[in-house]
Amino acid sequence: MIGVIPDFFLQGYEFMNYYEYSKYLKNKYGEKVYKLPVNVETTCPNRDGALSYGGCTFCGEVAAGFEILNKDLTIRQQLEKNKVYIKKKYKAEKYIAYFQNYTSTYIDFEIFKKNILESIIEDIVEISISTRPDAIDDNIIDFLAEVKRNYNVDITIELGLQSVNYRTLKKINRGHTLAEFIDAVYRIKAHDLKVCAHMIPNLPWDSIEDVIEGAKILSALKIDFVKVHSLYILKNTFMGNQYLNEEISIITKDEYVEWVIIFLRYLDPKIAIERLLARAPEDKTLFCNWGMSWWKIRDEIIAKMEKENYHQGDLYNYLNGSALKKFR
Repeated sequence: MIGVIPDFFLQGYEFMNYYEYSKYLKNKYGEKVYKLPVNVETTCPNRDGALSYGGCTFCGEVAAGFEILNKDLTIRQQLEKNKVYIKKKYKAEKYIAYFQNYTSTYIDFEIFKKNILESIIEDIVEISISTRPDAIDDNIIDFLAEVKRNYNVDITIELGLQSVNYRTLKKINRGHTLAEFIDAVYRIKAHDLKVCAHMIPNLPWDSIEDVIEGAKILSALKIDFVKVHSLYILKNTFMGNQYLNEEISIITKDEYVEWVIIFLRYLDPKIAIERLLARAPEDKTLFCNWGMSWWKIRDEIIAKMEKENYHQGDLYNYLNGSALKKFR
């Protein structure tokens, strides 16, 4: 089925080679919606000894966000300050409160509830919570489902997975495997909350087969959104030392383009794509996007898909008894 446009793209959606998250938001709200990052006092279970020390081998002390405000500000103050900036720059009227840094659910439950409720201010239509699959339980999910019902805000839980290869997960010191991710997704989806998965296609120990299997697993689990992160290597990290000592190698930019395209082609076309590459400050990195601007690589991905007539989901033909299709 190479080159076939999935029916999903023909059902009232503006056609693209892949389903952009910005289009999802515009289709849902009728206008652009912007994320407002929130910084809270937290850490990670494989940093503080609960699971391990040192965190993921690629993770730096600056946590997940380079643009978040000081956590000494209250959540409301952070949101209001960011809202003024975004509204002025983009003329935005609706926003998503984005709990971004480290593991946002790895915190005392009462404090977590207070944080979430404090983020429900005027013009906030969604709350997005970045965490780990092993830092989600039924208490948190039940509370978030109640918030959704009572305050009429959508809830998305972002789960860092990075790879479906358990050997790779061990090498990067994730502290969990695929099983915990699957468990978290089932529990979250049972409460009608949305799930975003984080994936890094170019981890040094993964192959293109791992990338394809990742797309298939996320599709089978009916993930709502995916963030594709190109691996960047920060200074003063375990992986940074591996890179400097030439203990690891990274695929080429052309290979990355190929791997992202094959990931998209196997991915359910109903899954919205939040990003295709990551960004990081140049002064903090040893390697990032092959020394190119992220948008140039993204444009290469789109151009190649257009040239070859590839689309997200044109290889999405493997679920629901695919071996029986000749009889149907």
